[in-house]
Amino acid sequence: MLRLLLLVLLMLAGILFHWSLSVTAPVASAAAPLNVVVTLPVLKDWVQHIGGSHVHVTSLMTGYESEHTYSPKPSDLVAVRKAALLFEVGAGLEVWVSSLVKNAGNAALQVVTTSKGIELIQDHPEPVGAAPVHHHATGNPHVWLDPGAAATMVQHISDAMISADPDHATNYRAKTAAYLQALARTHQESSERLQHVSSRTVIVHHPAWPYFARRYDIQVAGTILTQPGGEPSAHHLHALIEIIKRDHIRVIVSEVQLNQKVPQLLARETGARIVVLTTLPGGLPGTDTYLDMLHYNVLQLAQALEQT
Repeated sequence: MLRLLLLVLLMLAGILFHWSLSVTAPVASAAAPLNVVVTLPVLKDWVQHIGGSHVHVTSLMTGYESEHTYSPKPSDLVAVRKAALLFEVGAGLEVWVSSLVKNAGNAALQVVTTSKGIELIQDHPEPVGAAPVHHHATGNPHVWLDPGAAATMVQHISDAMISADPDHATNYRAKTAAYLQALARTHQESSERLQHVSSRTVIVHHPAWPYFARRYDIQVAGTILTQPGGEPSAHHLHALIEIIKRDHIRVIVSEVQLNQKVPQLLARETGARIVVLTTLPGGLPGTDTYLDMLHYNVLQLAQALEQT
């Protein structure tokens, strides 16, 4: 009887051993995360929200460089060489991407332009007497600052990830739907916050705000920087001072990534108030995600306009 009991126990131990192997084997051989490269932190934020643990995402830029004049590093070349997907904004923003992709030699890489299908705003001339603004060949590329355009960009990212990694398509779709709902709520809150602000005209530091301004009915009367990486002329600054005084403009919208010397000069000459915003997540405390950034920018702008 004892021998029979020992035999049964040994058989059960063997069964449990083989069962444990069958359970743990898929974990050991689980597919590696989808390797994704993006040009800007805002795209990284969206990829992470949609992909979660199923993706590994690298942003080539940190958010403190100029998108127009960025020079890729050797580590960027390595990242692109290993990636399955590369997401860019497009619309002439990252002119350096094509040569980077070519040099990486990754024939399997899929480059996705997230601004595809979004109607671009053409840069408008400055008011009379001001220097001409630098015009983007295809239109202003800062589309992501409009939450409506952001929803389109998120959908492009989701579609590309589903195509590249169909095994996790259900998860990607669910997370995309949840994120788009959160984006719609944040946009609604932002609209309500700015709805009753009476003073709605501003001067901007850099021509990054036409989509945001259109979405929230803000009027941009002038722009400080007229060329990427350049400095405004004395004539241009004098024209801006005249516009600010003539039209009683009380707010100058600057950006944390830019030198504050010129906005401070204009503020001293006119008494206008500077509000420092960010065009990319993580640029300021409390702006770690796109939704945080949108909420922060709207709140700071609304408070500045109300205080004037």
